[in-house]
Amino acid sequence: MPEAKQSALLGLSLQELSSLVEEAGEPPYRARQLFEALYGDRVESAEQISTLPQEFRRELGQKGFTVGLPDIEKKFVAVDGTVRYLVAFADGQSVETVWMPEGDGGEAGDGSEAGELERPGRGWDRATVCVSSQVGCAVDCQFCLTALLGVKRNLTAGEIVGQVCAVLNHQRVSPPEERVNLVFMGMGEPFLNYDNFVKAVRLLVEGVGIPESRMTVSTAGIVPRIYEFGAEPVRPKLAISLNASNDELRTRLMPLNRKWNLEKLMAAARDFPLRNRERLTFEYVLLDDVNDSAQNAREVVDLIRGVRAKVNLIALNPGPGISFRTPEEERVLQFQKILVSAGVPTFIRRPRGRDIYAACGQLKRTVEE
Repeated sequence: MPEAKQSALLGLSLQELSSLVEEAGEPPYRARQLFEALYGDRVESAEQISTLPQEFRRELGQKGFTVGLPDIEKKFVAVDGTVRYLVAFADGQSVETVWMPEGDGGEAGDGSEAGELERPGRGWDRATVCVSSQVGCAVDCQFCLTALLGVKRNLTAGEIVGQVCAVLNHQRVSPPEERVNLVFMGMGEPFLNYDNFVKAVRLLVEGVGIPESRMTVSTAGIVPRIYEFGAEPVRPKLAISLNASNDELRTRLMPLNRKWNLEKLMAAARDFPLRNRERLTFEYVLLDDVNDSAQNAREVVDLIRGVRAKVNLIALNPGPGISFRTPEEERVLQFQKILVSAGVPTFIRRPRGRDIYAACGQLKRTVEE
């Protein structure tokens, strides 16, 4: 008898699990048991789903169903506590996922709040998981190590969710009891894998228990998807990678700008339906003597005028094969001062895990520390 082709349960919605249960001749409530085991309990094998009869678990295995949780192939720990995971999938491809713990009074990704009581024995009171959406990236930003990989393939919804589940299991953390933020800012452009990304968000909210208010997705500026994303009933906060103050410079740094220039991008930003007290985030990677002048800062002020937004400044995180330099702190502070003086909330993002190639723009499946 030929071996059954393996199919992952992780990534299936409650509706899809209901169909699977019905085909197996099991009562409908088994679908909810499966859903809660996969996403709430984050089981690693069907044998661990003790709420299901042993016969049904055996049948799932005979039909080729596996949980489909990815493997943690390697991990690297930074001096600041950041952990970079090399996460491997069934076909041999891999991505990087980053765990960033924060103590009381620190930052934990976009939109986190300080002042919560620290959990005894943990040394942190909240954490951020930086999640990948593609193997590699097709956007080709000139200052990003991930771009050097090109794009291999999109991740499935199950592989996106699986990264989060694998990291939470490894860290022995269970939301919503413990505060976890998600930033879809790892390898890849989420809006070029839109359907899988959106499905993963729903599963993370409904199954894993991470509220959409604690999620942020970053796009390089896939304009049609920004409009589509604004209409989603369940959606994270939106961050847009700006990185330049005019079209000539942005096209040089981000070739994507040829297709969707700043006029189109900013029109989409102005039309984006923000919730009460919500702001758009513009991310701006500062490159020494390229996009970090006082004139660039004034052009950014003009660009985002009228948008309820904040700006995150990121001094370039260097890496092999990247020809740009990191600006001096004085230039970063001067850039921030110009924006703040114009009434734009502007924050300098502290690099996390730079020493292990885990910081923004450094993810390249590096296998050495």
